[in-house]
Amino acid sequence: MYFSRLSNQWHKYGILTLATFLLLGLLTLASRTTRGTMISNSSLLTDPFLQFPTETTVQVVWFTEFKGDKHQVVYGNNLDYSVDAVTTQLSRVREDSQSNITPTYLKTTKREIWRHEAQITGLTQGERYPYQVISIKDENGNKQATIKSDIFTLSAAPKADTSLKILLTSDHQLKPLVAANLQKVVETVGRIDGIFFAGDLVNIPDRASEWFDDNKGGAFFPCLQGRANYALTKNNLTTIYHGGELIQHAPLFPAIGNHEVMGRFSTEKTLNEQFEDAFPRLQAEKFYLETASKINPNDDLNLKNKWIKDYSFNTDTYEEIFSLPQNSPGGKQYYAVTFGDIRLIVLYVTNIWRSPRVSPDEKGKYQERKEDLNNPQNWGYGQLIFEPINQESIQYQWLTEELESEEFKKAKYKIVMFHHPPHSLGANIVPPYTDPVPKIDFDSEGKIRSMNYNYPQEQDYIIRDLIPLLESAGVQFVFYGHSHLWNRFVSPKGTHFLESSNVGNSYGAFFGNKKRFIPEGELHLNYGVTGNPNGLEPIVPNLAPLLDENNQPLPYVASNDITVFSILDTGLGTVSSYRFDSQNPQSPVIKFDEFAIEEGLTSSSINSLDSPMEKSQSSN
Repeated sequence: MYFSRLSNQWHKYGILTLATFLLLGLLTLASRTTRGTMISNSSLLTDPFLQFPTETTVQVVWFTEFKGDKHQVVYGNNLDYSVDAVTTQLSRVREDSQSNITPTYLKTTKREIWRHEAQITGLTQGERYPYQVISIKDENGNKQATIKSDIFTLSAAPKADTSLKILLTSDHQLKPLVAANLQKVVETVGRIDGIFFAGDLVNIPDRASEWFDDNKGGAFFPCLQGRANYALTKNNLTTIYHGGELIQHAPLFPAIGNHEVMGRFSTEKTLNEQFEDAFPRLQAEKFYLETASKINPNDDLNLKNKWIKDYSFNTDTYEEIFSLPQNSPGGKQYYAVTFGDIRLIVLYVTNIWRSPRVSPDEKGKYQERKEDLNNPQNWGYGQLIFEPINQESIQYQWLTEELESEEFKKAKYKIVMFHHPPHSLGANIVPPYTDPVPKIDFDSEGKIRSMNYNYPQEQDYIIRDLIPLLESAGVQFVFYGHSHLWNRFVSPKGTHFLESSNVGNSYGAFFGNKKRFIPEGELHLNYGVTGNPNGLEPIVPNLAPLLDENNQPLPYVASNDITVFSILDTGLGTVSSYRFDSQNPQSPVIKFDEFAIEEGLTSSSINSLDSPMEKSQSSN
């Protein structure tokens, strides 16, 4: 069995010589049988994973539940090079009574988790190196335990003209089909070279078990490392899925989704309550000024900034977990990176999700809760945007400069990734992506009787400001998530838009006669009840579309049984999408759509295009 696994690795990583892999096998076997050494992957909270590769370096990161005495990476064909890791503690991860973990927690409690990061230097582009991480800790006084990972492979950032396969994924959130989805990626595609992840990695970002060891077996890292143990029952048949061994060998590039943003900090409230309690930064600053003399009499700037962040929202856990380029004013929150022939721009484009329900007890998208109307500190302020992307924003100005950079202009593939959809058949495309405009109604005594929110369609920042900028700069492909479905679009200028986030569950596609819930009243008359409210028609998959009850092809995949993944192949210049029906575990994975990322359409070809719906239907 062991040498069968070596054979599979040889097939997946053909860059290495067979002799090297035989040596890896002997080293791994030896590491598992060293006398007096405790060898157990369960003692490492995660396998190592790769981050932020450059032309000569890559970051290796892993986690433990102990601080340890020494942590290092050994690498090279004989594992004869080593580098020590830098150890830090995650500052905000906690568990609570709603955590799915043993032992259980009765209240919100900090959990001690340690992050180890080592930079591997002196790498040669195009070469792949074996590596292993080692953590040492004291046990019972003088006795030391050495914990080693399995042996994996790493590499520097790929050179231009390197053929790469990139997994495009989004919205895992511990959903039921994620482990199956990632297992099918490995079974279908084999080795991948990178992962572009369009946000919503977990559900509650400060709940540690969602990242590492949720009892259901489908936490974030186990799924992406082939160590999940998720039991999926369909049609009275239970199948155990283990995810895929992916990020031990390939770097992950994530974007911030709304589920990476934690709301107002509390030592008493549950983590779910804190997550849902995001508060606008400007309002937090106003409340700070009202109470500054009491909470910060010495005007300490660090204390001020911490108070405002704790009282509003933060992405601290996300930023502490990942090593990312910091070449923007937003630090890790938005960035740009060159990866082979790709210039990838990752933006922070997301807002808080609030309920569309309209009822007296709802702090939702469209209204404030009745009992909170005269208590502004309890308001939700509608579907607030976390980081501006309008033309006046710092992020937009940085993006404008990035689109003028040499790195962007010379890239063969110009790709932008963010979380919130610019075009979608899903529920989360409404209301428009803009700041809520309050409408306040007062009674005769001057008290607030109702507060409603409108979102003017003409002020949608993504459609009004962001997309025209990207198209004018020649961006060929925009990838995003959020609505938990698959659909794609193409603009008259040739820019491709793909939402490939149906990895575990779907909230439905609103197409044809299926209508979104939109509140009644003149404030909301322009919202898109059905279809894509931003104009583009969806593309019908051109290889094997699903069919509706009338045997007509559907321009989307929205299912709780069918899971989808997409692969960008830079050698072919294509994006291919695959689906797997979990109701039949023995069924094949089906490639159902494929399109080419064109390097730019001429004006004549733009004018000759049929509408996307007509064009794709004729190809079927």
